Amino acid sequence: MTPFERRTRDCQSRLRDGAGDALVLFPSQNLFYLSGFSESPGERHLLLFVPADGDPVFLVPDLYAEQIRETSWIDDVRTWSDDEDPRESLRAVATDLDLEGGRLLVDDTMWARFTQDLRGILPDASFGLASEVVAPLRLRKDEAELDALRRAGRVADRVVGDVRALGDDVLGTTEAELAATIERRLVDAGGDGSSFEIIVGSGPNGAKPHHSHGDRRIEAGDPVVLDFGTRVDGYPSDQTRTVVFAGDPPTEFVEVHDVVREAQQAAVDVVEPGVAAGAVDAAARDVVEAVGYGERFIHRTGHGVGLDVHEEPYIVADSDVELEAGMVFSVEPGVYLPGEFGVRIEDLVVVTDDGCERLNDTDRGWR
Repeated sequence: MTPFERRTRDCQSRLRDGAGDALVLFPSQNLFYLSGFSESPGERHLLLFVPADGDPVFLVPDLYAEQIRETSWIDDVRTWSDDEDPRESLRAVATDLDLEGGRLLVDDTMWARFTQDLRGILPDASFGLASEVVAPLRLRKDEAELDALRRAGRVADRVVGDVRALGDDVLGTTEAELAATIERRLVDAGGDGSSFEIIVGSGPNGAKPHHSHGDRRIEAGDPVVLDFGTRVDGYPSDQTRTVVFAGDPPTEFVEVHDVVREAQQAAVDVVEPGVAAGAVDAAARDVVEAVGYGERFIHRTGHGVGLDVHEEPYIVADSDVELEAGMVFSVEPGVYLPGEFGVRIEDLVVVTDDGCERLNDTDRGWR
């Protein structure tokens, strides 16, 4: 049984426990998670039905049929052509699966036009969100997912090492040029492009947590926030280092960097099953607040990472979500001094049976 089929069967078990009569998914991370087929949302009706009992059914445009049969474990692939009304095929699938009057859990990101078609065809059905059954499964990563996340982390590690080694050669380069270099190196190292828009924040731009990158040229002594990752088999990495490529940084930078590094280590040290997500946030925040930079730590300590770069669990103050083995999330405290510089250090960790494993292993220092 493939990991995709196993996840689907787990969803069906949850449906039978009373969650609903079927999932209806469209191109999304949820659809990939269960079927192994990945596609961007489009104008045509491409839907996956997962009933509580029996086998799932794909309803797809003719032009996708061969592609889906090659990439997915699902055998029942029903098609419609461009000269047909897809709603008639949709009605036939709903009838075959006996969904009239049932409870359907639709993809959380499903476009309104497809949801409305379902409502029109099934006026007596009730509707909920697929996350009711899929989210608890996606929260804990299986071995196939962890393998992909580890490999994506190794690619990011290699590239951040290569970029740091550029040293003086970076001086005079714009943030955008360095971001382009990073993206090329991610591909060369075996990644599938960048998993999100690369952040290169130099000097005062580093004090903007989501600055992305611009035309500012990197100068000697500039602290530079480097936040990037790639994808492997659909799963992302996400790592941040704050470095100085050459020259002497501002005096206060060294202190701030030490504080952020200590805060990150303190947060990682408390990660284990049964600990509340809020306790991880508190461990990092306590270190930063103790030396007077609390007001400059302006975001949560971390976010879950899986098929989406940002997903549950969120490592945020007062969260009582208990950590479980298999959860993967970032630990990324930061301190930002507007007009001067910012410092952020980020690794992904996976919760193990007795602690955690870092998915990044490069130097966390600034030189």
